[in-house]
Amino acid sequence: MRTLRHSAVQRLLCGVALSVVTSSAMALEASVEGLDGPAATNVVNFLEPLDTRNISEARLDSDIRERTQRALRAFGYYSPQIETSYPDGMFAGDVVIAIDPGPRTHITQLDLGVDGAAGDDPAFRKALASIPLEEGDPLRHDRYDSAKTRLSTLALERGYFDAGFAQQRMEVRPWEASARLFLRMRSGPRYRFGDIRFAGSQIEEARLRRMLPFTKGDPYLAGQLAEYNQRLGQTNWFRGIAVRPRIGDERNVTRGGQWWQEATGRTPPLSSGAGLAAVRRLHGLQSTDVPVDVDLVPADRHKFETGIGYATDVGPRVQFSWEMPWLNDRGHSLSNSLYLSGPEQRFDGEYVMPLANPLRDSYRLSYGLRSLDNEDTQSLESSVELARRWEFDNDWVQELYFRTTYEDFTQADQDEQVLLLYPGISWTRTRTRQPNFPRWGDRQRLALEVSDPAWGSDARFLRARFDSQWIRTLGSDNRFVGRIGGGATATDTFDKIPPSLRFFAGGDQSVRGYSYESLSPENDDGELLGGQHMLTASAEYQRRVTGNWWGATFVDTGNAFNAWWPEELKTGAGVGVRWISPVGPVRFDIAHPFDNEEDAWRLHFAIGPEF
Repeated sequence: MRTLRHSAVQRLLCGVALSVVTSSAMALEASVEGLDGPAATNVVNFLEPLDTRNISEARLDSDIRERTQRALRAFGYYSPQIETSYPDGMFAGDVVIAIDPGPRTHITQLDLGVDGAAGDDPAFRKALASIPLEEGDPLRHDRYDSAKTRLSTLALERGYFDAGFAQQRMEVRPWEASARLFLRMRSGPRYRFGDIRFAGSQIEEARLRRMLPFTKGDPYLAGQLAEYNQRLGQTNWFRGIAVRPRIGDERNVTRGGQWWQEATGRTPPLSSGAGLAAVRRLHGLQSTDVPVDVDLVPADRHKFETGIGYATDVGPRVQFSWEMPWLNDRGHSLSNSLYLSGPEQRFDGEYVMPLANPLRDSYRLSYGLRSLDNEDTQSLESSVELARRWEFDNDWVQELYFRTTYEDFTQADQDEQVLLLYPGISWTRTRTRQPNFPRWGDRQRLALEVSDPAWGSDARFLRARFDSQWIRTLGSDNRFVGRIGGGATATDTFDKIPPSLRFFAGGDQSVRGYSYESLSPENDDGELLGGQHMLTASAEYQRRVTGNWWGATFVDTGNAFNAWWPEELKTGAGVGVRWISPVGPVRFDIAHPFDNEEDAWRLHFAIGPEF
């Protein structure tokens, strides 16, 4: 006979003075014989909270039997035979319950449905079809209760605020092991979105209305209120957002009540629509329109942020950013950042002008200054870029841009000052779950750029760049990271191509085992020239060791080159440790370059997620 046991924490025994013991509290440790599976588990769960203090033996045994019967009835056993025994004594805490469950009650009649406007609603038809109740099935109370909850919640989510159950009863005939279930909802009319009122916004109302996922007269959906709340948050224009439905007169008799909390997404089961119907009758309301209030608090005009970090590629680094999330009632924004490290100092800025759909369409004016002194590269660069940005429903972002760059550089034995004017187009998509340490995600980017002296540029080239990265997990303890990237440049004036547009490989984000941007074609003196093309790839496996600590193994390969296909790919491999900190993963790697005996091992350290 299979036995199911459940352990509880032993409660402290309480004593009083003068050696008189008046009571004790002991949680029961129950063993069930004669029955297994969910029904036996339910018996153990029902007995766990039983309080044995100040209770007689007869009362305790009676309570155990009564709780056991209730637990069994929930699974359709209405005529069980129950025997109890106490191997170590009545109050020792152990009880053995021998159960002959008897015949199981089955559903012989089922009346389940929705009447009224919701009867033709596809969402209700789908919900009814998915409810696990059929004539002939064993009776389970939890499935009946779940059906009630599902229909109630769906009514609130979809705007049937007058809904109630015309029938909700369960008739059980233990003598014939049969049950008749009745659950019929009367939905009443479906409410629709009414007038939409904005308050507190510093942004012109027309822009806010264009972001609405619904319009006046659309059928009510609580999820669309949550979606609009999220859209407003993504603009960064506001520090306080409340989107909520409203019913009643100017006193808002139900605005703060349970009904409308449920209607906006917090949806406990609905037992009846009588409450709302009564309010409507009291105030003479016949309309089924639901006005919506949108209360907003503007975000701070200025936001400042500083960051300090370290990476093997660049050493210590400091970043300071200054953001103005809104400059005017059209929602224009401005951001500037200053980045300082040993090899690179950079100042960047971006002015964003939202269009009709602020989250998806915009013009962007970017500008920057950059100084670089790394290996055989010295460069001073200034740039200005004007871009038109589109974000599509499939998460792809397209940018069409025109960039102007002036760069004064020395690359190995080459010295030039060039002015480049070149248009380009790019497509990017980034998808992640748990952005701090993604368990699933991917990122793709493809960019095409062209330059020609015909419009005043100092160099002629056609340049393409692509990157793709994936993160996948197997179970909860195995994580895989893959990456492939590359680029190609077609040009007959390579000496005019500045370092910012040449290709280099090596480093934390490229080929580990080699120093930052140390892989490229060289001149006769062994100085780096940069390449016209590049190809890199990486495969990494991570395994959780304990808690937030993970181990990693990896192999990277790649190179920068001038021919259309590399003559040699540099390869490095190694092991690493990942610690998931509150600010993102801390990554420490030790890598071996297979073809560099002088630099047999290299340490790589970085903070932050892969993308």
